Amino acid sequence: MSTAVDAAVAAQYEALPYPHRDPRDERKRLIIGSPSHLQEIEEKVFGGRWPDRPVRILIAGGGSGDAVTMLAQQLAWAGRAAAITYLDPSHAARAVAEARIAARGLDAPGPVTVRFETGSLLDLPSAGHAPFDYIDCCGVLHHLDDPDTGLSALTRVLAPQGGIGLMLYGHYGRRGVYDVQAILRTLAAVGSPKERVAQAKRVLNQLPPTNWLRRNGVIRDHLDGGDAGLFDLLLHARDRAYTVPDWFAFVARAGLRHADWVEPARYRLATYVTDPAVLKRAEGLSPEAEAALAEQIAGNLARHAGYLVRVDNPVAPPPPGDPDAIPAYKDIDPQRLLAAMDRGGRLTVGQEGLDIALALPTIAPALLPRIDGQKPWRVLLAEVKALRKDLTDDTLARAGEQTARLLGGIGRLTQRYPAP
Repeated sequence: MSTAVDAAVAAQYEALPYPHRDPRDERKRLIIGSPSHLQEIEEKVFGGRWPDRPVRILIAGGGSGDAVTMLAQQLAWAGRAAAITYLDPSHAARAVAEARIAARGLDAPGPVTVRFETGSLLDLPSAGHAPFDYIDCCGVLHHLDDPDTGLSALTRVLAPQGGIGLMLYGHYGRRGVYDVQAILRTLAAVGSPKERVAQAKRVLNQLPPTNWLRRNGVIRDHLDGGDAGLFDLLLHARDRAYTVPDWFAFVARAGLRHADWVEPARYRLATYVTDPAVLKRAEGLSPEAEAALAEQIAGNLARHAGYLVRVDNPVAPPPPGDPDAIPAYKDIDPQRLLAAMDRGGRLTVGQEGLDIALALPTIAPALLPRIDGQKPWRVLLAEVKALRKDLTDDTLARAGEQTARLLGGIGRLTQRYPAP
């Protein structure tokens, strides 16, 4: 282990907690993200059925508190009991996260409790924690000297039927980042964090339009993330990026398996390729091989976010359009979906510089407003059939499956099963 590099990483997050957050802003907004959105965890980790007991949750490397604040608030709104442990080595970041939880009143006694700890996730196996039902580890492992040891530590404190929400940097979408990191190791390597950021800004202002970072419109943290964002992106003492094959190999070495991506559509060839002759050449590819090819074609996956379970855990998300599954929108107004559709029923969504066109079924105008997070597909499609008696049951079932697959693929729809 590189003690000097570890010390530099620790000093960075004490000086510039990441991401930069003001606890006073909790009065006016809740930052939503993935992984670790409550609906996603229920669907992808627990197979659409939230456990009928209090759950134990670990936020491993919680930073300034985005994940712990979002998940604690969502659990409280849903009335679900949970004990959350926040863990991070930075005292400064922990202070911000604690203030955000307090600003929302989530530090008061209730069914959701949040306990804050300062320390390394590498020490978890010896810390005496009971197994966790869910572990969030977002943007952490790729900064470790040995990421495999980090993921192994998390796996050792994961409950048998639990899951991990993981985010790692993506190789192709970060084009230009490592070029500029190398430049700044020469031109902005000396001084306090504040002085290094100031020097880095001077260097960035001199980069020509041909520089790969300037040409990469996906990467914005140095532009939108303040000094903490710039330092974390371009002056970090240690980070690495992963391709899709790297992701699957990394997961397998820890005795885990990939349950699902946060946005599965980004890892499907059909999202980017419409020529049947090209798609035919890819027939028979495994999901892993297809995802790797899709990543190379898209070129804009700056991060990979997905859910992992133990290799012997057979859980799976509900099949798209399962008649017994209950669909629910995730942070989007269905009327906005309808308004965004063209006359041909196509919906165009932006994905980090790329517009993706989705061909929703013709019944979408009748179906989408009926999705309320309470009715299963069986009931929803029956309501549409009452209006359109010319539609067969098979046609309706295919429409439900297509809707669930398309909207779920872009992270706008999840599915769950009713409580027993």
